[in-house]
Amino acid sequence: MPYEGDNMMDIKRTNRSAALRILHEKGGMSRKRLAENIKLTPAAITKIVGEMLGEGLLVESGTVPSESAGRREILVELNTHHRCALGILLNLRQAIVSAVWLDGSVLFSEPIELPSAASAEETVALLSGRLLALAKEHGLEAERVIGLGLAVRGITSADGRTLSDSFGMLDERDVPLCRLFEEATGFPTVMANNVRALFSAQLFFDRDEEESSEFFLRCEVGIGAALSINRQIWPGVSRQCAEIGHIPVVRRGGKRCSCGKKGCLETVASPSALREDALTLRSEAQTPVFWALTREKAPEDVTIEDVLQAAERGDAAINALLDRAVTALGDVVKTLVYLVDPGAIVLYGRMFDNAACLSRLLREIEKGIDGRHRVRIERSPYNHRLEDKAAGLLVVDAYLNDGGIRP
Repeated sequence: MPYEGDNMMDIKRTNRSAALRILHEKGGMSRKRLAENIKLTPAAITKIVGEMLGEGLLVESGTVPSESAGRREILVELNTHHRCALGILLNLRQAIVSAVWLDGSVLFSEPIELPSAASAEETVALLSGRLLALAKEHGLEAERVIGLGLAVRGITSADGRTLSDSFGMLDERDVPLCRLFEEATGFPTVMANNVRALFSAQLFFDRDEEESSEFFLRCEVGIGAALSINRQIWPGVSRQCAEIGHIPVVRRGGKRCSCGKKGCLETVASPSALREDALTLRSEAQTPVFWALTREKAPEDVTIEDVLQAAERGDAAINALLDRAVTALGDVVKTLVYLVDPGAIVLYGRMFDNAACLSRLLREIEKGIDGRHRVRIERSPYNHRLEDKAAGLLVVDAYLNDGGIRP
């Protein structure tokens, strides 16, 4: 990604941000190379680097040969453990509280079970209390924390401060979640939809990815998606861009969705819908393979992996459910290929760990897409590895964009 600097002192923040971003993406480099990469004068970059070295945000990390005979250039790089970001990922019945360093490595992470449709007050008290306790246990001083990131299920307000609708995660709407967590923790707080936060985390780690547009599809409990344009996630006017899980695919008699409508894609093709439908059919007569795999399990202990395994082993009724799900999901994704023409489709979630299910979906998506659409379709290389990082990286991203200047 190209970065343009400016030597005017009144936009020092922009220049600092450009320097931090290029060091994050490319690793350590000399002041001379850094100046060339962001198009600043040597004098300007020397001043900026000097300031950030003094703050501890950068460190000198060795030397490389210079173009001048006999001289060596000193490398500078991000001091990734200089600051830390706290994070909370909020799903339907589980949260993950965590802390990450500036390179996205995890200091601590802990899952916490949530009651169904809990109140905002109870949820904030539970999560903030445990988060602060963990920070103390790990010796994380408050002055090293740059903020708290919230990656939440549902729709956020235009200013990113209010959770407008959590689709049943909390028992109320229009919750000023950022303010509540700021009051509980004392740290400035930013918030984003959880799927967009996961996608943002992937973009953070995919430093060499040059696709101008990517479509990120997550199938975990429900179905969520996000769209990037020039590596920036596009939220949409109402912050609901790429909410494909709530596209109606059943015209009559569809199941009610968590959003309130009937027949949404999520009620047919999500892992939770597949699991529920399989349990409805579970019997020795109707689903013999699935029955044999799960008869010793209580309904709540049956997993999507059990369903997919039964399909792989030839259970006809379960295969029919999976065919219906894959067809519906594939049709929606193909529509988006023609609408958006992305360079890549990234698949994220447990469903895509199953090779047979992944192959079926890839075949379905590719079916009917003409050769002029050169879309790359692949499972995320970070599958299941972003949940404890995504929320905190919302803060790290903002911090780097602000030139490493604490709020």
